[in-house]
Amino acid sequence: MVRSDAVGQRAIRVPDAAEDDPRVCGLSAAVARLRAELDAYPARLHDRRTAEDELDALDVQIAEGVPSSDGLRHSLLLIVAAVGSVSALADALSGLRNAVELFGEAQEFRRVN
Repeated sequence: MVRSDAVGQRAIRVPDAAEDDPRVCGLSAAVARLRAELDAYPARLHDRRTAEDELDALDVQIAEGVPSSDGLRHSLLLIVAAVGSVSALADALSGLRNAVELFGEAQEFRRVN
């Protein structure tokens, strides 16, 4: 079994200002679920470290307050690229995607006519 060296070592606290935002709490739960399922996944994954690093980046964004949709989408993209083909992680990954979507669309460049 191949597992992360940091299994069970993470505990992120949601800041007081963000505790009342159900999106932040849901995102935190989705990150924790995917991390737990990734840690428990027994097969060797070439990009496991990339996924773990991006889950850490999401934890940092959560710890700083309400995260930006751009940062969330960037991390989600890298996580999907790293482990998106692993069917055993599909439900947890879908939960993370759904949690990220609650933060709205990324800001798009708008041209003024």
